[in-house]
Amino acid sequence: MALESINPATDELMETFDEWSAEQTAEVIDEVDAAFQQWRLTSFEKRRELMNRAAGVLRENKDEYARIMALEMGKPINDGRGEVEKCAWVCEYYAEQAEKILADEPIESDGSKSYVGFRPIGTVLAVMPWNFPFWQVFRFAAPALMAGNTGVLKHSSNVPRSALAIEEVFVKAGFPPNVFRTLMIGSRKVDAVIENDLIKAVTLTGSDIAGRKVAAKAGEMLKKTVMELGGSDPFIVLEDADLEESAQVAAKARCINSGQSCIAAKRFIVVDAVYEAWTEKFKAALTSLKVGDPLAEETQVGPQARRDLMEELHEQVEKSVRMGARVLLGGSPQEGKGSFYPPTLLADLKPGMPAYDEELFGPVASLIRVADAEEAVAVANASAFGLGGCVWTADSARGEEIAARIEAGAVFVNGMVKSDPRLPFGGVKISGYGRELSHYGIKEFVNIQTVWVR
Repeated sequence: MALESINPATDELMETFDEWSAEQTAEVIDEVDAAFQQWRLTSFEKRRELMNRAAGVLRENKDEYARIMALEMGKPINDGRGEVEKCAWVCEYYAEQAEKILADEPIESDGSKSYVGFRPIGTVLAVMPWNFPFWQVFRFAAPALMAGNTGVLKHSSNVPRSALAIEEVFVKAGFPPNVFRTLMIGSRKVDAVIENDLIKAVTLTGSDIAGRKVAAKAGEMLKKTVMELGGSDPFIVLEDADLEESAQVAAKARCINSGQSCIAAKRFIVVDAVYEAWTEKFKAALTSLKVGDPLAEETQVGPQARRDLMEELHEQVEKSVRMGARVLLGGSPQEGKGSFYPPTLLADLKPGMPAYDEELFGPVASLIRVADAEEAVAVANASAFGLGGCVWTADSARGEEIAARIEAGAVFVNGMVKSDPRLPFGGVKISGYGRELSHYGIKEFVNIQTVWVR
């Protein structure tokens, strides 16, 4: 099997990479474990210096890395630059905060001295997706490496250039050899990596289907996991919301990264009192978005990352229409080369339709009309997913009360759901478990060790 880098805007095969053999993969894991034995002893001061250098490398090569993402998975070039900046931010955040977060915690006991220490556990395997090919990796790698662990990356098979570029960042920053490595393998070889005794934990971002498989194998091997498995985030608009602002943010929240984001708003739950007025504003905001070449500065919505994914998205739309959904905007792939799907708005949705029940990973918005806030909360929670959500209201205290009732890992009041190095990130229900980012994320992959002294 070969790993292929295909431009989704032109369907051009740009480069092919040979998949590693089982022997090559095992050899690299051996080298990474050997690096861990030294890296775990490295001072926080030295780790901080290197991680700050990594942030510098990212910024110095921002245009190059954004171009790789644009060509390889269709990310609009400006979005790519923003993604690289965010990666630099997470590196700097953990460079500054890791030592304080992982400081020993004194505990009173019957000993003369007792405390909790946070020790590195070894090599962490990251199984990462294509939609944010740099950010997803760095939000794992920065805390894992600052905690004294080493990392190996199994990236999505359609972004091999991104995977190799990320490894290069750590090399250019001066990290010791093999502290972070990219494994050039396909999905069918992941089980063997998890079975390797030198792999101590696994983190995965992807579909719930992939998560179930990886978590099952890791569970069989008794290895710690963190799973971030997508979402179908509710965007609740109440009768006292700022209609213009919320509609503009809604368009961005649905179409960010060409709609291919786990925390993109997907279900727009609008109370009856403002439904018609808000829908018109939302439709206008979606219509204004510029779809086109991801390398063009003005592009806001690029192609879907792969043709098969675009076709799967369209089948979800068509099935929903066959079941009674109404298309208010878009609804068909763009003609010509590339995997372009224009912003699409569906109404008259009911339970049982894909656009109501499933995650639509593309720029397709699902409109759901409700009577009031109580029904809005019920509809928001009537989902198998629980990653993020937001509530729009002029009464922020009311918004907080509603937020506390939403079954999701993050709820934003009068704002778009986003990830931030300072805030924990993760979900509930089939959106997964565990947390990334913040002080919670760096403690997922450490040995929380009790030390008792007499």
